[in-house]
Amino acid sequence: MAKLRHIAITVDDMEKTASFYEKAFEMKRVRQSDVAIMLSDGIVSLAIIHSQNPNAEGRKGLHHIGFLVDEMQDGATRVEESGGVYHGQIRGIGAGPQSERKYRDPNGIHFDVATTDHARRVWCIPGE
Repeated sequence: MAKLRHIAITVDDMEKTASFYEKAFEMKRVRQSDVAIMLSDGIVSLAIIHSQNPNAEGRKGLHHIGFLVDEMQDGATRVEESGGVYHGQIRGIGAGPQSERKYRDPNGIHFDVATTDHARRVWCIPGE
């Protein structure tokens, strides 16, 4: 069974945005780079992506949602059979299609699916 794991937003001021969510909701930073800050409440994560990041693809606001799957091939097959369109991998992480894949739903909304190992390694949060 898949679980909602993260929501990603694209903003112009990552630090101001991260500080807001840290203060307002007591979220904790689990990872940071020049182009993204990852926060977590211990269950669901919030990725704050800088609008100049190539992964932002020129979008601001909601960027994508992420789901955790038990096993990648079964999860990917289910998504594709349900109408999801494969969209590639996240750039710069090097996770590969065995642990993370990006899709678009029938409305064109971006989402990704990832394994528990990916969540532990990249999101620095415990898996289920």
